[in-house]
Amino acid sequence: MKYKNSIAATAFLGLAVIAAPAFAQDRTGIEAGDVLFRVRGILVAPNESTSGINPTFPTEHASVNNSVMPEVDFTYMATDNIGFELIAATTKHTASGTSGTTGSIGKLASTWVLPPTLTAQYHFNPEGHIRPYVGAGINYTIFIDEKASDELKSAVGSTKVHMNDSVGWAGQVGVDVDITPKVFLNLDVKYIDMDTTATLRTTAIGTQSLRVHLDPFVFGVGLGFRL
Repeated sequence: MKYKNSIAATAFLGLAVIAAPAFAQDRTGIEAGDVLFRVRGILVAPNESTSGINPTFPTEHASVNNSVMPEVDFTYMATDNIGFELIAATTKHTASGTSGTTGSIGKLASTWVLPPTLTAQYHFNPEGHIRPYVGAGINYTIFIDEKASDELKSAVGSTKVHMNDSVGWAGQVGVDVDITPKVFLNLDVKYIDMDTTATLRTTAIGTQSLRVHLDPFVFGVGLGFRL
């Protein structure tokens, strides 16, 4: 009898060892050491304000359009509650005149924006199926491939555009909602402090400058994966 009991106990322990990885894979929530990968669609909505276009059009301003693009990010969970998220995306934006001479021109310039952002996050309810979080961090924005519009070049001749890079803070709120043990829905909203000076060197009216406070809200929705 003792021999049979030993065999049964050994068999039970063997099954437990085999099953353990499966149960571990099916755990809910997140914990220290996890890496989360998200793929989102984002709407970048500048909350812009601008100076005048100096020195020639000091009372005229510009607006910046919204942009929709894909975005990816990685979050490393340093503890069960604290994670660090790195965001990578690029969007294209166009600046247009809003009044007077520049308003009649319409589109003034376009640029691609690369705004890598690092945030430290606090995740509430890490063991749950619904996990809200808040975050704050730093953003460095690079403006790439700045171009004067054809409309502006027709009005003032050959024009070169340069936009200064930007460093600012970022804040976010979001929530992850489990779909399976390793896949979750993600909703996320960020605010990015983003300021730049646009310089236009033109043939007809010389060098003009425009201070732009972009300060966009970034609305994102997508899927996340616990790697």
